[in-house]
Amino acid sequence: MHELHGKTLLLTGASMGIGRALAVALTGEGVNLVINARSADLLRETWELCVGRGGASKAVAEIVVGDASKAETVATMTKAAQKIGNFQGFIHAAGILHPGPYVWELSDKDFLAVFQANVMAAHQLIRGCLPLLLEQGSGLAVFFGSGAAEKTQPGIAAYCAAKAAEEHLARQLAAEAPEITSLVYRPGIVETRMQVQARESEGGAAQKLQAVFRPWKEQGQLMTPEQSAAGLVRLLAANPRRLHGKTWDVRDL
Repeated sequence: MHELHGKTLLLTGASMGIGRALAVALTGEGVNLVINARSADLLRETWELCVGRGGASKAVAEIVVGDASKAETVATMTKAAQKIGNFQGFIHAAGILHPGPYVWELSDKDFLAVFQANVMAAHQLIRGCLPLLLEQGSGLAVFFGSGAAEKTQPGIAAYCAAKAAEEHLARQLAAEAPEITSLVYRPGIVETRMQVQARESEGGAAQKLQAVFRPWKEQGQLMTPEQSAAGLVRLLAANPRRLHGKTWDVRDL
């Protein structure tokens, strides 16, 4: 049995891609979820895939539409999780790329959007969840990282910087709240909307970015969202505590 069976998690970025695949996989293992994204229609589609069609797992899934970088959205999510019961923590899978421009070409709006989705949302999840998890003495905090955190890739400067910040925030949390299992999961190179955006990007650095991303598609190197999600589900299936403070890459599993 999955160690998280019957427990409740918050999951951001659940409207598509890896987040949607992860929602389906976890509810299939009997994990209750509060799923979040900014698109109500896409989130409803995810809900249908999880439990709306009478899944055998009997897991519960609740929808919270909104921006996870806002405290009020996270507060609504935590309240929904507490109502379900057995609240165990969160998985932050949401992210924004805004590929193509050189760093000096990025508008304030786009630069901020990348940091809000990746870093500010992570901080709001920590702020909203940690008091509850610390009170019960245990919990789980999973952050989606990226190899981009260690690279300088023209065309995705804000994303590289944001992922470096998010991963370090996860390590900081692991040190400050050692009783809460905190880890970084790097999902690999996956055929998602971000990949499409990078392949079709525009801006000063677009050609350099396309030269990296397009061959992955042409050479069949991309995983499906389901494959990447399955990697995280396997990691969490038994004794997640062994993962504390570590960074895990799906390609190493």
